[in-house]
Amino acid sequence: MFPLDTLPAALRQAQPLLWHNPSLQPAAAALAASRYGRADIEAAIARWQRFAPLLARLFPDSVAADGRIDSPLLPQTDTDGHALWVKADHALPITACIKARGGVYEVLCHAEELAQAAGLLPAGSSYTVLAEPPARALFAQHRILVGSTGNLGYSVGVMARALGLQVEVHMSHDAKEWKKQRLRALGASVVEHQGDYALAVAAARDIAAADPQAYFIDDESSLLLFFGYAAAAWDLAPQLAAAGLRPTPAQPLRVYLPCGVGGAPGGVAFGLKCLFGDAVQCVLVEPVASPCFLLRLASGDDALSVYDIGLDNHTVADGLAVARASATVAGIVGPLIDAVITVSDASLLAEVRRQWQQHGLRLEPSAAAGFVAHAQFSGQWPGATIPVVWTTGGNGLPDEVFLPLLAG
Repeated sequence: MFPLDTLPAALRQAQPLLWHNPSLQPAAAALAASRYGRADIEAAIARWQRFAPLLARLFPDSVAADGRIDSPLLPQTDTDGHALWVKADHALPITACIKARGGVYEVLCHAEELAQAAGLLPAGSSYTVLAEPPARALFAQHRILVGSTGNLGYSVGVMARALGLQVEVHMSHDAKEWKKQRLRALGASVVEHQGDYALAVAAARDIAAADPQAYFIDDESSLLLFFGYAAAAWDLAPQLAAAGLRPTPAQPLRVYLPCGVGGAPGGVAFGLKCLFGDAVQCVLVEPVASPCFLLRLASGDDALSVYDIGLDNHTVADGLAVARASATVAGIVGPLIDAVITVSDASLLAEVRRQWQQHGLRLEPSAAAGFVAHAQFSGQWPGATIPVVWTTGGNGLPDEVFLPLLAG
């Protein structure tokens, strides 16, 4: 096993820290050595475009008229009065969280494959046929399983149920009760586990493997999820241009990405590096109790979990409560991640309150992570940058959950 005493003391003591990745490579070199690249993301974007008419039909009150799933880029100032930009995925259509970019996408891809195999989606036809009775009758014979702390499960559930697919969401002890009830209201089956996120994922994986009519969405290793997220970089680029922001290696974007198992932030980071190269710095942000991706990058050991270094994986940021990082994602983006920052629960809750009171943003604690990281550590990392905080969830919080967060 990796010698744990070589890890930063602050990591093992659950203290906030800024960790610069010693394995960072120039983007061009890292991407040249990768099995994946820009072409994979462009294929995902083309697939998203084929799904757009279907999304516009199924969710007319949520998505834009053209069926795109995207969020605004909002201007803000940080606590020092400097410009800060917010990629507001906490307000994404359909799910009000970043998982719409991955969970919704993979469900659509599975539905596409089922329909094509059944001859219900001839070449050149509009994907709105996937909402018609023949396709719905086909989908009703199939089910999707996923393990989740909440937001991925909801994104998978809402899309699967909209198409008529059965869905079973396996949830960890960290998952909030209101997220379970929201899924049940959709008609999804919710299976609760006393163990953590990894146990819920493993249970869902095993059940799906034994059922030929089941499809497992694997948050730990799905490339469909990964490239669904990676396409987000192509949404950000025109928004930056419209705001007059032109990142360069001398003044790069510094993008703060809340991180759990790593799929969403890893995918976004990969897309950003493909598009901007060394004109972007990708910073993952994790709770001090659950720094699984930092642990994986620092050790190179896929088997290590936060429990192995004496941490308990208990955090108010339930969406980031993951003990072991995705080996698949770490293997792809490891040399592309500039830094990892860990933050405390108290700072996350304080930032949730500040963002609501000063800017009207309704955030989950997980989604406040980037603001905290920027406020606490930008001074320790000098250089001219264009800071972008990527928010990940919160607009879907019911009042009875959100208002108590403001009371502290």
